[in-house]
Amino acid sequence: MFFQENGQYRCAVYLRLSRSDGDQQESNSIKNQRALLNDYMGKHPELHKFDEYVDDGYSGTNFERPDFKRMMQDIEKRNVNCIIVKDLSRFGRNYIETGRYLERIFPFMGVRFIAINDHYDSAEENDDKGRILIPFNNLINDTYCRDISLRVRSHLDVKRKEGQFIGSFAGYGYRKDPKDKNHLIIDEYAAGIVQEIFKQKLNGMSSQRIASHLNELGVLPPNEYKRANGFNYTCGFQAGLNQKWTVVSVNRILKNESYTGTLIQGKRRKINYKVKKSHDVGSENWIRVEDAHDAIISKGEFQQVQQLLELDTRTAPSQTTVYPLSGFLRCADCGQNMIRRTVTKNGKKYQYYHCSTYKNGGGCTPHMINSEKLTESVLAAIRHQVTLLVEAEKVLSNAELASGEQIGIKILDSQITALEAELERYSNLKIRLYQDLCDDVVSREEYGEMNTRFAQKIKEAQDKIQEIREKKQEALKHDTLLPTWLEEFKQYEHIKTLERRVVVELIDHIDVHSKTEIEIHFCFEDELHSITEKFMEYQAHHGNEVAEE
Repeated sequence: MFFQENGQYRCAVYLRLSRSDGDQQESNSIKNQRALLNDYMGKHPELHKFDEYVDDGYSGTNFERPDFKRMMQDIEKRNVNCIIVKDLSRFGRNYIETGRYLERIFPFMGVRFIAINDHYDSAEENDDKGRILIPFNNLINDTYCRDISLRVRSHLDVKRKEGQFIGSFAGYGYRKDPKDKNHLIIDEYAAGIVQEIFKQKLNGMSSQRIASHLNELGVLPPNEYKRANGFNYTCGFQAGLNQKWTVVSVNRILKNESYTGTLIQGKRRKINYKVKKSHDVGSENWIRVEDAHDAIISKGEFQQVQQLLELDTRTAPSQTTVYPLSGFLRCADCGQNMIRRTVTKNGKKYQYYHCSTYKNGGGCTPHMINSEKLTESVLAAIRHQVTLLVEAEKVLSNAELASGEQIGIKILDSQITALEAELERYSNLKIRLYQDLCDDVVSREEYGEMNTRFAQKIKEAQDKIQEIREKKQEALKHDTLLPTWLEEFKQYEHIKTLERRVVVELIDHIDVHSKTEIEIHFCFEDELHSITEKFMEYQAHHGNEVAEE
């Protein structure tokens, strides 16, 4: 039963227009919906408008709309007993929810529902045709919405894969190109701040100290900078009034690969067209396009910073930067980090490193080593390595070698050969292991453990081979005689002091065996060994020529 007073209805005139509907014909506009509904009511004197409810720019896939909620409140207060819409798609496109309102909620509340263009009026009790068609219309509206959602998502993915930026706001350091909204260009001021943040991190500053330094200088954090430049900027990282730089905001910049020119999109995706909530997408499914825009930070610097962020380092209370070797020292026996300590003896302070496992009672030995002597040894080793490389490059570059025998290419080829041999060895071991299982030489548990280990070794070798082949292609493309990373070493030929940035760029880690023995593992260790080996071979065969040079 519909509640009414003297045969009269107090009507809610409901109008809705979603953003996607805005691209359709004029008949779907709010203005035309209003005219159609008013005309209909004029022809039915029993219908009286109580109020008009307009949700302009809201999707029909859900009922989280402000004026729809206001209308339902008026229905609950018995101010409204009839709803009039242009058609069912204006009321909602969610098949299940729309059906629930029409078939259960409105009949229970005694509310009459009229959809003009669908020729549906719930007051017509004998309208069997309408009652049959209405669920189908709802389903069609729902399907239409799903189809539109899939088309839009597919179109956006195509644009992402083409390297077109489709975000609402450019990241800090960039802005949208006025000539092409899908292309990013560098914001010189913000880019300068980004470069300074990376520089300070490479020089040994902690993220907390960098944030404090920026706040002391009065540099606006990203959110405030966007707003100060006139953008109605919103994001998911709001932090209240008077925002400042924090460790989180600094690290967010340090971890943002887009500063290398790589456009990464599709990190989050809506669950479906009915649910606005988004979920994180696995990194393997992100859409990455390299060189999509100009880089602010080189890829080499970015990778160095990522390695630093993984290190467990702390800044001493009296220092603004971490110690040069902090995070790079490991115990040669247990593999744990070495800890720096200061002791005072006869009024003089001494710094040394010792094994963290030993300090925590884990059973390892101290591996104690004097900080000053360690620094001198590392500095001497760097000088020696750089001198050797400079000499090797000079000799090998001047050697009359055919293009097919370029040293850089030969080094990569030798690495591929060695890895392929390793790959074959582990593949054979894997085959033999299965035979051992069949012959009851190993148990099923042993087989599972060893098979997993061999499979991991095979995967690592395959990945490394692919990586080196890509390096080889890059070298051939640029016709390089020696690896480009060699320049990073050469610039420290005349180094006098051990600075944090030098350690970051040249050293992977240092194993401490005792107070007199350390083992330095340089970055590009395999390549360094190959160049040195080739240099020694060349000297052995052309000793006199090298001496004359």
